[in-house]
Amino acid sequence: MQILNVEEAVSIATEISTAISGILTENVEVFIAPSYNALYSVGQAIKGTKLKLCGQNMYFRDKGAFTGEISPNSLLDAGCEYVLLGHSERRRIFGESNSVINQKVKKALEKGLKPVLCIGETAKEKENGQTETLIQTQMEE
Repeated sequence: MQILNVEEAVSIATEISTAISGILTENVEVFIAPSYNALYSVGQAIKGTKLKLCGQNMYFRDKGAFTGEISPNSLLDAGCEYVLLGHSERRRIFGESNSVINQKVKKALEKGLKPVLCIGETAKEKENGQTETLIQTQMEE
């Protein structure tokens, strides 16, 4: 993902919204996941269109002193319908465990957000033939 400023994010969201306006069916939803600083502005720009808003992450608590995290309520306030959870970067760089991701998925569902659960393996794990086992474990846990 590329980090954009608010103006760039709104511009891209508007372009995508226009491009998909006449081609989506009822069974297909498309979302965009801008950085947190652009969530509200992008949400306003795509309001009433077929393009949906998605948060890039979410903490599993509604309130508290969790510096740098975003609550499900804040995502909902910005207009999000979706939230990415368990992204490889969150797992690899920030050490998020399957247990933490499980708590996030449950909280998203409780709040009415549609979780997009990211699963997968590293290149090394793939080379070692661990893909199926890792994905099964990620789904179960």
